[in-house]
Amino acid sequence: MTMINLNNVTCGLVGLATFTLVLFYIKYAWKKRIMPPGPLPVPILGNVLQLYSKGLIPYVLKMAEKYGPVYTLYFGSRPTVIVTGYQTVKEVLVDLGDTFLDRGTIPVFERFYDKRGLPLSNGESWKQLRQFSLITLKDFGMGRKTLEEPMQEEAHHLVEYFRNTKGQPVNPSTIFSCASSNIISSILVGKRYDYADEKWMKILQDMRDSFELISSPWGQLYDAIPHILKYLPGPHRRIFPLLLNLKEIVKDSVSSHQETLDPTCPRDYIDCFLIRMEQETLDPKTCFEKTNLISTVFDMFLGGAETTSVTINFGVLNLIKYPDVQEKLHEEIDHVIGHAREPKVEDRNQMPYMNAVIHEIQRISDAIPMGCIRSTTRDVNLHGYRIPKGTDVLPVLTTVLRDSSQFETPEVFNIKHFLDENGKFKKNNGFMPFAAGKRACIAESLVRMELFIFFTTLLQKFTLKSSEDPKELNIAPTERGIENIPPTHEVIFIPRQ
Repeated sequence: MTMINLNNVTCGLVGLATFTLVLFYIKYAWKKRIMPPGPLPVPILGNVLQLYSKGLIPYVLKMAEKYGPVYTLYFGSRPTVIVTGYQTVKEVLVDLGDTFLDRGTIPVFERFYDKRGLPLSNGESWKQLRQFSLITLKDFGMGRKTLEEPMQEEAHHLVEYFRNTKGQPVNPSTIFSCASSNIISSILVGKRYDYADEKWMKILQDMRDSFELISSPWGQLYDAIPHILKYLPGPHRRIFPLLLNLKEIVKDSVSSHQETLDPTCPRDYIDCFLIRMEQETLDPKTCFEKTNLISTVFDMFLGGAETTSVTINFGVLNLIKYPDVQEKLHEEIDHVIGHAREPKVEDRNQMPYMNAVIHEIQRISDAIPMGCIRSTTRDVNLHGYRIPKGTDVLPVLTTVLRDSSQFETPEVFNIKHFLDENGKFKKNNGFMPFAAGKRACIAESLVRMELFIFFTTLLQKFTLKSSEDPKELNIAPTERGIENIPPTHEVIFIPRQ
């Protein structure tokens, strides 16, 4: 009798599994009629096994070769339309920008931000938060000459720090993170952190470690099947604890601002947000509330410190690997600025070579290779395929920055991508490190100023070298996922005067 019951249970489970499998593929076949083509997914996991075995970016690029610039991958049970190449990404982000304006599903960041704040908002809430943030950041100097002085001051601190290394090799990664974080911190919370602040430096290192995990295969697995991975052991479980201290600092800063707020004299972004909160306290639909504030400031810290410092780190490594480029930069700096006065943002107009080098550094470093996922605001036809409203769409930025139709040698560091035959700076349509359209990076103008001041000041004062032969220096990313992670190398800062 027991054996008969066991057989019945087994048959029932097999029947349920078969029914679920058939139902999955019927649903998949129905969607496949209108959705872009793509590799066959499996139930629950989707295309995760291929992504994990081959790596996210290599697999995405390989599928683009097979299926073309528009195709579908399944991140778990979640269908995502992948968009590659300059022409198609431009079509999605710019030409049809309003149709692809919503933020798509990003499980790892949804957990970071409690599904709130500027980076994850959509619709009217996103419009209000973005407009408020743009105006407020500009009021506190973003993209304007008023922010030049804090950048020059921070560059001065960098020079003093590296001068005190007395020509000894040093890993500058966390110092660059701190310098970058101080620029955005001056706007958000009106504070600068010292390089000797061990607690803050530990928080920045934890942030870098977290992003390395997010970009690893384990982090990519979590983003694809979070409902499974959150219950399983593995390195991905360290992603979130590593960022808790930064989030607590943001929360404490908001609380401190609330206690000392003077509505007639706002000191920074947080003060301005709190004042707006007070003004709209009786509006039940307002997006100006504390959780949105914390998540927005948290995101700006992550972007301002991490992404910019990644670009600076890759930039320094490229300048060491190509000493002839560094030599030409020294010549241009000496000619335009000299050794005595501090570099100014207005010098950029007279320094086409420096401008081209920074653009090429941003292109080749490719800090956020996968870009940020979008979602369709309505049904849309793209390249002959019907994409339903609410479908996740991923414009892959690395395929724009390395598009051979826009760049002569896309895989090679080449200053000529941004210089014409007369040595003048030239724009390139494929330059999209900040994405494009209405949802492009809100801090683009700040980052551009920051990179110019930091690189120009460092090269005015130092020659950058490594104990390794430049030709043997491996500067390939150690991880390529949501972020490109630069390799760890010690740098020698040799004073020029």
